Amino acid sequence: MSIRLYVGNLPKDLERQELESVFTEFDSSISTKVITDRKTGKCRGFGFVTVKNEEQANQVIEKFNGFMLKDSPLKIEVAQPRSKGKEEGEQAASVAPAANGSSKRSKGGNKSRKSSTSGEPDAVQPDPRWAQELEKLKQLLAAQTANS
Repeated sequence: MSIRLYVGNLPKDLERQELESVFTEFDSSISTKVITDRKTGKCRGFGFVTVKNEEQANQVIEKFNGFMLKDSPLKIEVAQPRSKGKEEGEQAASVAPAANGSSKRSKGGNKSRKSSTSGEPDAVQPDPRWAQELEKLKQLLAAQTANS
């Protein structure tokens, strides 16, 4: 059974091939993945390494945890399962469509719904990780409705 390892503290200018070259020296069967920003294409500071078994995972952690890569000490640990994040995402997705109608109404409906419920303690708040993107979308929507 393969084990997925989290690799943190990666340099922002790191390419997947560079990370792969570090781990393939240990074992050529190790696969690597660098998580990149969609807009810039730059490394987001973490990635994943997949190894064959638990024994190999422990060896990789022991050998490479604290390994200096471009003046950054790597942090390596067993990756946590993604199921928790998916459940939260499904909850957020299930809440939003219930309050919305068509796509045009949903955006306007969300604003009025948000303003009427913002004083309530149980009001659904947007995920803070997406707050900047949400603000950009609101500004684009405001500009489109002003032009119409």
